[in-house]
Amino acid sequence: MTKLSVNINKLATLRNSRGGNVPNLLKSAKDIESFGGQGITIHPRPDERHIRYQDAYDLKDVVTTEFNIEGNPIPKFVDMVLAIKPTQVTLVPDAEDAITSNAGWDTMKHKDFLTDVITVFKENGIRTSIFVDPIEEMIEGAAKIGTDRIELYTESFAKSFSEGNNKGIIPFTNAAKTAHDLGIGINAGHDLSLDNIKFFKDNVPHLLEVSIGHALICESLYLGLENVINMYLHRLQ
Repeated sequence: MTKLSVNINKLATLRNSRGGNVPNLLKSAKDIESFGGQGITIHPRPDERHIRYQDAYDLKDVVTTEFNIEGNPIPKFVDMVLAIKPTQVTLVPDAEDAITSNAGWDTMKHKDFLTDVITVFKENGIRTSIFVDPIEEMIEGAAKIGTDRIELYTESFAKSFSEGNNKGIIPFTNAAKTAHDLGIGINAGHDLSLDNIKFFKDNVPHLLEVSIGHALICESLYLGLENVINMYLHRLQ
């Protein structure tokens, strides 16, 4: 079964929009785990517009499943991850002003930089993953830098699927096969939803984990958080 890691950035956005501590992020993380969520993902950005760096430290003692911290490995981010030592760190090449993640790493252009950062994390017992597009050369480059896993950037699949074009899955199927052959674990995330997750899971082999936030929280407004988490778990079997 593919694990579901719930990205709680949107809950932090809601909290920050009003000030105070509603919704309570720590309680929400506990509840998500009690509802069956198999991991908690956060993606702090330099402007802290949703997840704050302090949230990451506070969640360290709360999360009992897998704790995945995503972000661009700027010095402040690296220091935070080394202090917290989450289960997994996912490196994302975000621009500081990006609204959301919009591209994977060029693993050839940034080979030396990524190799150095990943080496530091792995020496500290932290599983590493890097955000990549479903391009064979990028997967091969990921193998050379020593990452434990990749996270496939799935926006293009979600867009084509919503337009009725199921062929958009093909690059992801091929990327997963290549990664598996190279000994790399496969995660995925971005615009995955209740509508497309089963098709994606059924057609992408060796899928270890999906990280889902925006769609899951939006769906929960109508269907309830506990119900939606269990709907995802059912589709990921």
